[in-house]
Amino acid sequence: MVNRFTNQIALVTGGAEGIGKGIARRLATEGATVVLADINADLLARTVAEFAEQGYAVSGHVVDISQEKAVASVFEAVKQTFGYLHVVVNSAGILGPTNTRITDYDVAAFDTVYSINLRGAFLTTKYAIKAMEETNYGRILHMASIAGKEGNPMMAGYSAMKAGLIGLIKGIGKEYAETGITVNGLAPAVIRTAMNENTAPEQLAYMTAKIPMKRLGTVDEVAALAAWVVSKEASFTTGFIFDLSGGRATY
Repeated sequence: MVNRFTNQIALVTGGAEGIGKGIARRLATEGATVVLADINADLLARTVAEFAEQGYAVSGHVVDISQEKAVASVFEAVKQTFGYLHVVVNSAGILGPTNTRITDYDVAAFDTVYSINLRGAFLTTKYAIKAMEETNYGRILHMASIAGKEGNPMMAGYSAMKAGLIGLIKGIGKEYAETGITVNGLAPAVIRTAMNENTAPEQLAYMTAKIPMKRLGTVDEVAALAAWVVSKEASFTTGFIFDLSGGRATY
């Protein structure tokens, strides 16, 4: 394994489990000092302890990314501790209701999906850029979704917020294109994680059937692509959504 992230600080939201944890582990194996942010305090503590036992440089912060003060606080803590920040991966997100027609979709549930999946992404990007502007270098990566490109029926909140996130990525990527800071996204199809364990079987079957490879993606596959996107090697790409869909997205 190459050490592309030696002497770099990487903050990963949603880092206690699933895709966020997988990406954080990959960055740590390549030399990064990783800061994990997650709303689940118990799971975060276990993941930090696990990483530390494996010899990785790691710390954790309990954060609700929908709350501006909490987001500002964790970025300030990183700045005070390390003095700089190189990589931010935003993997925090929720599915919200699945297999639910819009006429039955609760407005409160829609607002909850918005607060984490889109408002949280906005706040994470805002404070990441504030931290990275000081050194004119940074890599920001968001977990978008094929649902944001194509729209998944019966998932109004998730599809809408991931589409909004794609717009955010494209807009801010262009906004900072003349700097050393890039902003990109990954658009996975269904990845085998704990998050989709609660997805309605009919919904999961529909999404899997649309993947030409006829299988779910793996966390390791996501982490491999993510590690390149947030490395120094990815210096001429910003405002872009990378495909990770087993052939479902061909544009």
